[in-house]
Amino acid sequence: MSGILKVTVDGMERQYEEGTTYQDLAAEFQEKYEDLIVLAKNRHSLQELISRVRDGSEVSFVTLKEAAGQLVYKRSVTLLLLKAIYDLYGKEVMNGVKVLYSISKGYYCTVDNKTVDADFLAEVTRKMQELVKRELPIMKRTLKTRDAIEVFREAGMRNKAGLFRYRRSSTVSLYGIEGFENYFYGYMLPNTKYLTLFELEKYEDGFVILIPSTNDTKTIPEFKPQPKLFQVQKISTDWSNMLETDTVGALNTQIAAGNIQELILVQEALQEKKIAEIAQMIADQPEKKLVMIAGPSSSGKTTFSHRLSVQLRAHGLKPHPIPVDDYFVNREDTPLDEYGMKDYECLEAIDVKQFNEDMTRLLKGERVELPTYNFLTGNREYGKGKHKQLEDGDILVIEGIHCLNDKLSYSLPKDSKFKIYISALTQLNVDEHNRIPTTDGRLIRRIVRDARIRGTSAQSTIERWYSVRRGEERNIFPYQEEADVMFNSALIYELAVLKLYAEPVLFGIPEDSKEFQEAKRLLKFLEYFVPVGSENIPINSILREFVGGGCFKV
Repeated sequence: MSGILKVTVDGMERQYEEGTTYQDLAAEFQEKYEDLIVLAKNRHSLQELISRVRDGSEVSFVTLKEAAGQLVYKRSVTLLLLKAIYDLYGKEVMNGVKVLYSISKGYYCTVDNKTVDADFLAEVTRKMQELVKRELPIMKRTLKTRDAIEVFREAGMRNKAGLFRYRRSSTVSLYGIEGFENYFYGYMLPNTKYLTLFELEKYEDGFVILIPSTNDTKTIPEFKPQPKLFQVQKISTDWSNMLETDTVGALNTQIAAGNIQELILVQEALQEKKIAEIAQMIADQPEKKLVMIAGPSSSGKTTFSHRLSVQLRAHGLKPHPIPVDDYFVNREDTPLDEYGMKDYECLEAIDVKQFNEDMTRLLKGERVELPTYNFLTGNREYGKGKHKQLEDGDILVIEGIHCLNDKLSYSLPKDSKFKIYISALTQLNVDEHNRIPTTDGRLIRRIVRDARIRGTSAQSTIERWYSVRRGEERNIFPYQEEADVMFNSALIYELAVLKLYAEPVLFGIPEDSKEFQEAKRLLKFLEYFVPVGSENIPINSILREFVGGGCFKV
């Protein structure tokens, strides 16, 4: 006779037979949730729905409304997509699928050796829908790492085989549908029946796979082309292909072969070339007196503004870098969001009136004392000798998250503005089917920087990250296509360097904290990388803004 488990679910005590899965519990409690349950939690530990419940568990659920749930759904839909293509066209075409980067709330994918047209997408969509209707289980199998490498090699998955060559973990989990197996970085759903909402949209040479967002989990968001963002990501991908470093495994191979110094120098040279091109564009338009640089958190806006200023000087201009962060209101005056937390990302967190007054006076040629924001005390300070006065040929280089929003600079002439959008758009993927979210790269950058110069723990940075991301969705991303030019600040090698700085502070997050699970996820992600020291990073590198040792005062 099977045993009886005593389990607490959403605060209610329940009894279940031994062998009960979290999927069974989710089915029982789904009607109490507005959004689809895709994961479970046992205290602070995430659990796949396929896993069995243990005696004494304290269970709650994760839905599509949460970021962790979104990732589970995206991975599972990707497996469904690959299975459909495999069934329709075979191994060769399936292995040519590449999941590259985010566009319009979806993943942009390409397919080698196959023309992506309306007929192709219609066939794949029908096959995916068929697999969903059949309610097929998504099976999980754990292998020894060396055996998994052989499976990948035999299947023609070269990048996956290369990835696990450098993993210290002794086992690898594979997920499969009807005998078709693949590797995915992270948790998955237990059955195809969950994957009812998806859409394939033709775009450029490939297609975008769309799924519901956290804002609306019941419908597919409208596809909105982002040509400027797409182009900058395509160029970065072309760079990584040129450097033969498009995946983590390829990067690790370069490091192991002793080629990292050359890779760093070439990647930095490519960025410097792009910055020089932007400076030339500005110099060719003498009416532009205000260079407005915007981008999400930890994009490297400050270092970029200084490097751009150097290039502008090389073109005969006299730039004056100005960080909008110095115009933060005092911390005690920061507005609160709908959750009662200080909202540092909203426009009202900036003293917009004072900013416009100071910039207007500078443009008139007046001598102005500029403030400095003290992030340790949370106060805007004067009396530090920061005076500026513009002369003929001078240009203001202003950086801040709101710089593409004309409400920040309402009193400044629009025709005088040259707008730049900068973001760390990770061009490196785990492998051909597992992309690295751009937000993960920026979060790791921010964790390292906050701990180094702002006295903020990794736990606090993770705690605030949701608010930061919400602010970006509201205040930055809606304006990105208005930029005159975009710049990708991500460096192919950076996560191998940041690993050495991020791991110690992430290990310091207590296991009983709500931030522990995210720390655990990031630590697992960083395990993929062979570490690289910072000694060969140029002193003007954007990465120096986060790890220190740079030549700019940031």
